[in-house]
Amino acid sequence: MPYLFPESSEFRVMPNVLANGFMVGLFEWACIRAIRPHLDWPKEQTVGIGVNLTHEAATPRGLEVTVRVRLESIQGRKFIFSITADDGIDKISEGTHERFIIDGEKFNDKVKKKRLC
Repeated sequence: MPYLFPESSEFRVMPNVLANGFMVGLFEWACIRAIRPHLDWPKEQTVGIGVNLTHEAATPRGLEVTVRVRLESIQGRKFIFSITADDGIDKISEGTHERFIIDGEKFNDKVKKKRLC
């Protein structure tokens, strides 16, 4: 937890366990890895557009987290995944994650234009 935003004095005194921010990133990575072989990578990529997850148990440093993702539905360019995760002792999370297919180059161009505003 202290490493999520090391400049935050509040985070530096929090318990040293898997933080929500890192957990969400891990789940996004698992979903990207699951869908990537089915995309025209890297032209087609996906971005996260929604998360609905629990965080049921603390995971201390040194435990291995296993993430299971399942593609539940495809709605146009939107993918909806179900997710469960455990640390070998407890179930630590379950829920859903949504990702959207983008054209990487077009998306990056829009971001550059926005930065110039």
